[in-house]
Amino acid sequence: MSATPDAPETRPQTHDRDRLADRTVVLIGGGSGIGLRVAHQAVAAGARVVLGGRTEERLASAARELGAAATWRTVDVTDDASLAAFFDGLDRVDHLFTSAADYQVGPLRELGPREAESPFASKFWGQYHAVRHAAPALSPDGSVVLMAGAAGARPPGPAPAYAACNAAIEGLGRGLAVELAPVRVNVVSPGTIDGDLWARRPAAAREAAFAQYRRDTLLHRVGGEDEVAHAVLFLFTNGYTTGSTLYPDGGYTLR
Repeated sequence: MSATPDAPETRPQTHDRDRLADRTVVLIGGGSGIGLRVAHQAVAAGARVVLGGRTEERLASAARELGAAATWRTVDVTDDASLAAFFDGLDRVDHLFTSAADYQVGPLRELGPREAESPFASKFWGQYHAVRHAAPALSPDGSVVLMAGAAGARPPGPAPAYAACNAAIEGLGRGLAVELAPVRVNVVSPGTIDGDLWARRPAAAREAAFAQYRRDTLLHRVGGEDEVAHAVLFLFTNGYTTGSTLYPDGGYTLR
């Protein structure tokens, strides 16, 4: 006897950017950098976007750039009351991407306790609590994408707390995928990206980091923000991917 195939309505569709049409995408960190590039790609695919961040001027400028599909409100991911206020009134969150963080990196012997703990305080716990507050509004067929970094799998230099934080976020994504199912939860872990973050760092440090990355990665180049944003949109729209980590890192983690 042949097996009975799944009924068509129970078989999820494959990846399709059109699945973002008329969906609400919340982007904490959406006022600049990778978050803003995700916003542009989501709006181009027909989504409405809600931008969050700490700086009103940056959010307002980004919303003007994106047009009528974008709204914004301020939020500080290290402040639980701020996160609660941000999600209050959002009746539906179809997709959430959390890229906002403010931290310091450096060697064990050089950072004080507060500086060493800063990646966890902002990047790990900030994302954890953002998802906690978003959870009641998440659509059952929606998704969460957390932001980690390729340093969690292959540290490029002496920054052990930062490397550990990124690895912990990947574990957080797997844990949340179990708890929040059928909501899908995934992680994006970029390598070195030529964009807003590095543009705000000293030129000498930027060029040294880029040269090292070009040398050590399989594709021998640094990445672009739109390449990471494309990975995020894949995770938003692929209905059969959850508990996974994508590495848009040019093959750095494979060396």
